[in-house]
Amino acid sequence: MVGKRNGRKAKSNLYRSSLAAAVQGALLLLGTAGIALPHAAFAESSVGDSAHAQPYNISAGPLEDALNHFAKQTRVKLSFTAADIKDIATQGLNGNFSVQGGLNRLLTGSGLEAVPQANGYIVRKLPAIAADQPTALPPINVSASTITSPTDGYMATKSFSATRTDTPLRDVPQSITVVTQEMIKDQTMLSIGDVVRYVPGVNPSQGEGNRDAVIFRGNNSTGDFYVDGLRDDVQYFRDLYNIDRVEVLKGSNGMIFGRGGAGGVINRVTKEAGWTPIREITAQYGSFSHKRITVDIGQAINDVAAFRLNAMYEHSNSYRNGVDLERGGVNPTFTFKPTAQTKVVLSGEYFFDRRVADRGIPSFGTMSGVVNSGRPADTHRSTFFGNAENSPTNIDAWSLNSLIEHTFDNNLKVRNRTRYASYDKFYQNVYANGVASAEDASGTVAIGAYNDTTQRNNLFTQTDFLYNLDTWGVKHEFMTGVEYGRQVSDNFRNSGVFSTPNRVSFLNPTFLGPITFAQSPFNPVNRTGDANNHGVVEVVGIYLQDQITLLPQLKAVLGIRYDNFDMNFVDKRDGARFHTNDGLVSPRVGLIYKPIEPVSIYGNYSLAYVPRAGDQLSSISLSNATLKPESFMNLELGAKWDIRPDLSLTTALYQLERSNVIAPVPNDPSRTTLVDGQRARGAEIGLMGRVTPQWSVMGGYAYTDAEITSAITGARAGAVVAQVPKHTVSMWNRYDFTPFLGLGLGVIHRSSMYAALDNTVLLPGFTRLDAAMFVRLNKTLRVQANIENIANVNYVASAHNNNNIMPGAPRIFRLTVVANF
Repeated sequence: MVGKRNGRKAKSNLYRSSLAAAVQGALLLLGTAGIALPHAAFAESSVGDSAHAQPYNISAGPLEDALNHFAKQTRVKLSFTAADIKDIATQGLNGNFSVQGGLNRLLTGSGLEAVPQANGYIVRKLPAIAADQPTALPPINVSASTITSPTDGYMATKSFSATRTDTPLRDVPQSITVVTQEMIKDQTMLSIGDVVRYVPGVNPSQGEGNRDAVIFRGNNSTGDFYVDGLRDDVQYFRDLYNIDRVEVLKGSNGMIFGRGGAGGVINRVTKEAGWTPIREITAQYGSFSHKRITVDIGQAINDVAAFRLNAMYEHSNSYRNGVDLERGGVNPTFTFKPTAQTKVVLSGEYFFDRRVADRGIPSFGTMSGVVNSGRPADTHRSTFFGNAENSPTNIDAWSLNSLIEHTFDNNLKVRNRTRYASYDKFYQNVYANGVASAEDASGTVAIGAYNDTTQRNNLFTQTDFLYNLDTWGVKHEFMTGVEYGRQVSDNFRNSGVFSTPNRVSFLNPTFLGPITFAQSPFNPVNRTGDANNHGVVEVVGIYLQDQITLLPQLKAVLGIRYDNFDMNFVDKRDGARFHTNDGLVSPRVGLIYKPIEPVSIYGNYSLAYVPRAGDQLSSISLSNATLKPESFMNLELGAKWDIRPDLSLTTALYQLERSNVIAPVPNDPSRTTLVDGQRARGAEIGLMGRVTPQWSVMGGYAYTDAEITSAITGARAGAVVAQVPKHTVSMWNRYDFTPFLGLGLGVIHRSSMYAALDNTVLLPGFTRLDAAMFVRLNKTLRVQANIENIANVNYVASAHNNNNIMPGAPRIFRLTVVANF
């Protein structure tokens, strides 16, 4: 094991050296790009469409950026000389224009003109005589602006992953929260835990200090994570350096995402190469020696190809004693548009994360079976019980991704996404593994230890066919396709063996005694002992969806999916083999009524399954291999109101039922049965967008009543589901006093919740305030200062069980400098 870890350390040094070289190369490219900008030429189109009006929403700013946006949206080829448009600004373009009319409006007062050519337009200086005369513009019919981008500030208008079609959010019968790029930047979000702080109905879980874990409407998940709609389910902490936005889809999502998706999913949408030049460097420094740098560079290569590079490196300490992290990533992306109907995106990523697995503090006073008998131990939030130095967690993740889509002349669109990813995960913890014997400094705590290695290779490919059809006045938007997935996993675990008493005191919480890591003995009768297994999962999914416009005010979304989930599992300890095959049918039925265009009222029914292999494909055993998968049925009623194009209000009522839960047979605990074991009922309300042009908001309120309805293994009937507060409130505000100065203020409130299903340890509620200041120094530099937990309140941020409770961070400062060239 030591040899393997030394080998991993050597590989880690090589990877970090490679990443450092990549970042240096990116900086060199940035400098080169600042000296010589490429001649602008963009996607193909003919001038024959120039008389057709279409909506635009191009912001005021540099004329070059505006022309790049215009060419990308219209697919008209523009040619100009960089020197002619240097340092020229435009007032932007909002409304419906023809191509010629839009160009004329962009060029107003610039001394330039757009002249039609055989293959597009050329932007050039006006002749000397004409330049001295007022420019006569043709009559222009202007209508209300229509937002064409998926996001506008804090508000999202679309979520492609919800239906895999280009559908406005208000026409999707499901509760969805999209955390946009602006929100990510304004709060300096770095992780999935940061993202869900302001998402109603979703709460972070501790994840034993080595992985992302979230609770969707009362259902804990470590595997319902996706990248561009494809599964990314290994247990690790994900970063946001190459992410454009994060979509949180709540409710059962089996029809779109297949197995899992019981209470919701999180889909990260990656940044994509385009023809608009991007050159941005971001540097951060903050409390506890937080240091981070990111690079985002993108520009056109030629008429049909564009390139983008995102890279990141971070090295930070923590408010927790002995805890630190080091991580980095590099993600090059290429986009090709060989024709107006074809798009190809290719990307690759390497990401590493090295940190201490931190499982927090224990509880005190816990009495078995007695509700509310325990509480978090009274100790400083920095106290680390166990041994931080001997608790490393490491992940190396490589991936290759592709998108190919083509629109045929008959309006049939074919789209394929493929992702291959390889993960190498190792973690070890020496942690608090019991109840504190006393609440004050005289207390002692038992220590446990183990390590775990996971290697997994994922291959997922999905092909969608999209086609629109009108039949007898009824409009159909069909989406059908097939998905294939193959996952090969190896898992190995060792337990820590102590040769001295494995207890520490509050005064000396670090365990310094010797620990030997070895596999615990295997018992072939009840198959207990540490894991050593190999598993191969193959999934084939077929799905069909029809978005039907029955009347102008009435729409329906009907979908069904069938997955064949096949697993071959080998227990290497004795060579035992298990094989399971499940056929999973996941329907979705949604109905949307729109009394007026900006308002939709919807109802939705959906179903999802979690096979017995579990989130991480390692829960299969002789005792449960033949049992039916757990099922999750979601009923939801909601409303969405786009108050303005840039401000949205959403509400939802739901009931989520969990069935086929393993429970002991009454009066015969040696046998088990399946019961309808859990129910969550709740209400959510969200507000996002601009209240005024200067005031942006995002947040909401969630009420969640999640309980165990039948006695199951580990919980009594009537118990409250672990780590689910009844009330959560969050609201982030940003107000821009001038174009150069803005302030942000956020509040997060969470009511009390239980740490585990036995309901013995109650974690108190809290209210936290955050703030930020935004200063633009000039067109190149802007500075941002963030303060988290302004009042420095003591609170519990998350938990894994009764004795792995994570104290919240104290007041934290973070300074960010952003340079755009």
